[in-house]
Amino acid sequence: MLVVAIGGVTVATAQVTSGRPAGASAATLPNLGDGTDMTPSAERRLGDRIARELYRDPDYVDDAILTEYVQSIWQPLLAAARQRGEITPEQDETYAWEVILGRDRTVNAFALPGAYMGLHLGLIAVVTSRDELASVLAHELSHVTQRHIARMMTRQSQQAPWLLGAMILGILAAGKSPDAANAMIVGGQAVGVQSQLNFSRDMEREADRVGFGVATQAGFAPQGFVSMFAKLQQASRLNDSGNFPYLRSHPLSTERMSDMQSRIAPTGVAPVTQPGVRQNVQEADQAMMSARAGVLSNPTVDALRTWSLQAEPTLLSKTTAAQQAATLYGATLAAIKLRDHSAAQGFWLRLTEVTRNDTAAARLARLLGVELALAMDDTARASRLLSQGSAATGIPTSRAELFLAAQTRLKAATSATGAPPDSLPVRDLLAVSQTLQTWVAEHPKDAQAWQLLASIYAAQGRTLSSIRAQAEINVAQLDYPAALARFKTAQDWVRKQGTAVDHFEASIIDTRTRQVEQLVREQALER
Repeated sequence: MLVVAIGGVTVATAQVTSGRPAGASAATLPNLGDGTDMTPSAERRLGDRIARELYRDPDYVDDAILTEYVQSIWQPLLAAARQRGEITPEQDETYAWEVILGRDRTVNAFALPGAYMGLHLGLIAVVTSRDELASVLAHELSHVTQRHIARMMTRQSQQAPWLLGAMILGILAAGKSPDAANAMIVGGQAVGVQSQLNFSRDMEREADRVGFGVATQAGFAPQGFVSMFAKLQQASRLNDSGNFPYLRSHPLSTERMSDMQSRIAPTGVAPVTQPGVRQNVQEADQAMMSARAGVLSNPTVDALRTWSLQAEPTLLSKTTAAQQAATLYGATLAAIKLRDHSAAQGFWLRLTEVTRNDTAAARLARLLGVELALAMDDTARASRLLSQGSAATGIPTSRAELFLAAQTRLKAATSATGAPPDSLPVRDLLAVSQTLQTWVAEHPKDAQAWQLLASIYAAQGRTLSSIRAQAEINVAQLDYPAALARFKTAQDWVRKQGTAVDHFEASIIDTRTRQVEQLVREQALER
């Protein structure tokens, strides 16, 4: 599904879907996404325009732990699409291939021009296996690789790309503010375009088939498609509150479910699996991530308190081990959000016992323990928990653990204000800042990493570096005018300080200022 949805308002952002069945080569079937007048670069620019607004949305979420889980599914799918030849070299280089998480309880996902993928936490909360989530992402990926958004926009050539982008943003806003949506969706022609953004059943079948091939080649169980369909179809019978917009833009049918099932049965051969990818079963670590998504997507007091009720021992004893881990994980995180640290500690201890013999689940429980320790301002305990999973250097290298380590050491150093340069908190902060510098060098679009660096630089008294890091946050979120303003602020600061500055850092800022000025000019020409 190529769906744009915020707040329960959904619209498919492509009209034509095609692709190659699993096992077919590019030479055997035509690419029906070809023949568009829109270049991949133009498509990416339009996607950037829309994604920039999503990054500004209050519901945008950059949760390092959930992102790590989603990427463990997304990256194998991308690799499989490349192996199958679904992604052309031009697409691979030009498109973003980014997944954006949204704090929305609706069961939905969407794709935008330029391969920005959106995923609602509500969808993560309801899937019961990695394979089900992989089926949704693979379906979305097949629309993008076949360039169906560009084809749709070519058919609507009378609409300027910027107007189409404004219309899509208006639809995104409609779930929260109809007035805002009406202000953005202008003219009778936009209504005509909107009516043509819905998929037909035939197009959905094609997307299913391409996605099926990608997902199975990536090592995910093909049954994930069938079970996800069954779950959504059951939801359509029981739910009419608007919480399943996936159903409205992606009409389900028994025929589509049968088509997916028939692709599993004839060969009798299980797909090649990758280490760590299981076969459409609910595992403890996956269930814990669904629980995390559920807590973060519905942070109301009543919803958070419900988790503690579900964690009653008499109720938990009737559930599976994976469900017990998920419930205790959700109850711990909910108690942290409620600042009930005593209850959170009790739930967490029970969680560590339940997950003791499951390496992946135990790691997630440990990271949740770090979050609890930070909430309690117990940096010593947070450091001990982090050290249990660190390499010999003591500096975590995974994104989730690195960010938690940075938060821990920043808090410890802040509480030790005035400590000598050779003190442990100061040395630890320096070490993690150096690791973060390496990280952003390799991942320059990681806004949260730049945010942590900005805070660390400020704590170290490195004002110029902190301002530059703040500017890089804006660059990562495609807000080039704001980035330029911050870079110019840094240049003004250098002039006021005279010679008492880091000239290497000042040189970097001058270079980045010129680069961002060019981006601002290009962005202005698109309006």
